[in-house]
Amino acid sequence: MEIVAFGVQTDEQPYLERAFAGRHQVRSLDVFLNRDTAPIARGYEIVSSSVSADLGADVLQTLAAGGTKMIAQRSTGFNNIDLEAAADLGMSVGRVAHYSPHAVAEFAWALALAVDRRLIRATNRTRNFDFRLDGLMGRDLRGRTAGVLGTGRIGTAFTRIAHGFGMNLLGWDLAENPHCVELGMKYVARERLFAEADLVSLHLPLTDDTRHLVDAAALAAMKDDAILINTSRGGLVDTAALVDTLKAGRLTGVGLDVYEEEAAFFFFDKSLDIISDDTLARLMTFGNVLVTSHQAYFTQDAVGQIIEATVANVEDYLAHRTNENMLVTRGQLPKAAP
Repeated sequence: MEIVAFGVQTDEQPYLERAFAGRHQVRSLDVFLNRDTAPIARGYEIVSSSVSADLGADVLQTLAAGGTKMIAQRSTGFNNIDLEAAADLGMSVGRVAHYSPHAVAEFAWALALAVDRRLIRATNRTRNFDFRLDGLMGRDLRGRTAGVLGTGRIGTAFTRIAHGFGMNLLGWDLAENPHCVELGMKYVARERLFAEADLVSLHLPLTDDTRHLVDAAALAAMKDDAILINTSRGGLVDTAALVDTLKAGRLTGVGLDVYEEEAAFFFFDKSLDIISDDTLARLMTFGNVLVTSHQAYFTQDAVGQIIEATVANVEDYLAHRTNENMLVTRGQLPKAAP
């Protein structure tokens, strides 16, 4: 069987093709799946999508009309997929429930250290042979407080690193994680975490309840010299409110690997375009803000695990089996929400 895979990154393609070798052929496309590109999938029973795909009801209808019966998304997040529409169309939808949590946790710390120690500003200076230290003073993290919102696998990995730095640990989640408690984490109300943390890191899924979790009120509660890191989903942060906070001269630094409207920009070369998104354009002007293009997961280890899980999802679908990754199985939603 031939499978069409959308949104395949150049570095990802050999991993994908090797994993399916001897099983199925893969047509790898660098374009992302949306209403304009969905007709390309006509005749393909199985379509693999990336986290940047638009799999709303209209796109799913186009895919189903073209013969697609299974969506194998190469990501953990699935807020871009209309699961009820997929079920109504009799489709199967799989994602990757788990992959290396260390990839994202370590990248979150890379962002935190880069903004704390002014590494981007320092690198830009030294490239111009300016070796002054003016404006480059950072802070020791030891003894300061890390606030972790979301203490699942990635949040726990982030917490272990914070513990290694000798930081005090505050956590917020629906349920306490005993592994984090063993490390000394104290679970507190969200408002207290924002008020007391020197470093706030987000490790939550995007849902109706978590959208704009970091809003104007949360930002106002944070310390003037706090650091905010988001490697989860852009919609967790009210970016307009964040810009206003930064314009007021507050927050030591911000590291963002995700952005609310990233689908129009991330993974594309926009260097020759006029950027019409005023919020993103303004965000990029702040010297204490570091924005990367949703690359926290992008390690050899994590990508390999994502693709292995995608292959397993395809094989289980073809064998009429189910697994923990299946969000919709031949038109049937699970009894409990994933």
